[in-house]
Amino acid sequence: MQPSNNFSNIFQDFLKKESASGILLMIAAILAIIMANSPLSGLYSELLHVPVEIKIGALHIAKPLILWINDGLMAIFFFLIGLELKRELLEGELSNPKKIVLPAFAAVGGMLIPALIYASLNLNDPIALKGWAIPAATDIAFALGILAMFGKRVPIALKVFLVSLAIMDDMGAIIIIAIFYTSDLSVMSLIIAMCSLFILALFNFTKIKSLTPYILIGIILWVAVLKSGVHATLAGVVLAFFIPLKTDSKDQRSLAKSLEHDLHGSVSYVIIPIFAFANAGVPLDGFSMDSLLHPVPLGIILGLFFGKQIGVMLFSYIAVKSGVASLPDSINWKQLYGVSFLCGVGFTMSLFIGSLAFEQGGTEAVLMNDRLGILVGSTISAVVGYFYLNKVLPQ
Repeated sequence: MQPSNNFSNIFQDFLKKESASGILLMIAAILAIIMANSPLSGLYSELLHVPVEIKIGALHIAKPLILWINDGLMAIFFFLIGLELKRELLEGELSNPKKIVLPAFAAVGGMLIPALIYASLNLNDPIALKGWAIPAATDIAFALGILAMFGKRVPIALKVFLVSLAIMDDMGAIIIIAIFYTSDLSVMSLIIAMCSLFILALFNFTKIKSLTPYILIGIILWVAVLKSGVHATLAGVVLAFFIPLKTDSKDQRSLAKSLEHDLHGSVSYVIIPIFAFANAGVPLDGFSMDSLLHPVPLGIILGLFFGKQIGVMLFSYIAVKSGVASLPDSINWKQLYGVSFLCGVGFTMSLFIGSLAFEQGGTEAVLMNDRLGILVGSTISAVVGYFYLNKVLPQ
C-alpha cells in the first residue's frame, strides 16, 4: 500500500502546484500585455533586450535577456519535465501499458490534427510554415488551473487522463524541437556533449547519489548543447534521465523524486511566470479583425480550438471502438470532450515553439502574429472549456 500512497501524494501535490501556476501564468500574461500596450512599452522592450554576457577564457556567451530566459531558465523547466517523465514511465501512470493507451492516442490526435490545420493554411509561405508545431502543444498548468476551479466535481480519472495526455504531449514537443528546430550543427560542441553524456551514464552506472557531480556535468552539457545548434533546453531533459530514481534502501530518499519535489515550486511560481511575462507582451496597436484572419494567427486559433478537440476526441474514439483502450468507468464522453477543449490552451509550450520558429529568423511581424493567435486561441479554448465542463460535470 505504501507505493500507492506515495504516488497519490505526489500526484495531488503535482495538481496543486500546476493549478496555482496556471493562475500566476494568467497574471503574468495580462501584466505583459498591459505593459506592451502602455507608455511602459519602451521599458518592457528594453528590459527584454538587455545584453547579458558570460566570458570564461575562450568561452563567450552573449545573449539578450529574453534568450537567457528562453534558453536558460526554460532548460530548468525542461529538466523538471524530464524528471516527471522518468518517474511516470518507471513508476507512475505511464508505466502501465493499459492505462496509457487512451491518453497516448488522444495526445497523438491532439498534436497531428492542429498541425495539419495550421499547415494547410500556410503551405504557400515557407517562413510561416515553420510554425506548424505551435498549435500542437498543450499547457498543463493552464489546463489544470481551469480544471481545479471545479474542485471535487472533477473525477480523479479525468485529472489523470489530462495529466497523462499533457505529459505525452510534452514528450511529443521535445521530439519536435530536437528534430525540426535544430540549426547548423557544431561538431566539436556535439563531441563535448556526447562526452558529458558518457560521464553522466558512468555516474548512474556506478550509483553515485550525490547531486553535485550531476549538476556540474549538466552545466557543461547545457553549454555544449547551446553552442552545438541543438536547442539548449533539450540538455535539461537529457540530464534528468540520468538522475537516479531508485534507492538502495527504503529509508533512502530518491534523488530524482527529491529534485522533482524541490524544483516544482521555483518552476511553477517563478520560472514559468517569468517566461510568460517575457513572451506574452503583444502590441495591440493597429489590431483589427483582419489581423486574426492572417494565415498564421488564424491557423493557430483554428488549430488550438478546433484541431485539439477534433484530434483528441477522434483518436480517443478510435482507440476505444477498436478495443485497444477503454474509457474509465468514472468518466463519460461528455466529460472527456470538455477536457479536449482545455487541451487547446497551448500558451507556454506554444509560445516557446513560436520563439524557436520565428524569433531567431528576423521575422518579428510573424512572431507578433503568432503570439496573437496563441493568446486568442488559448483564451477561447479556456473559456468554452470552462463553461462546457461546468455544464457536464456532476453538481
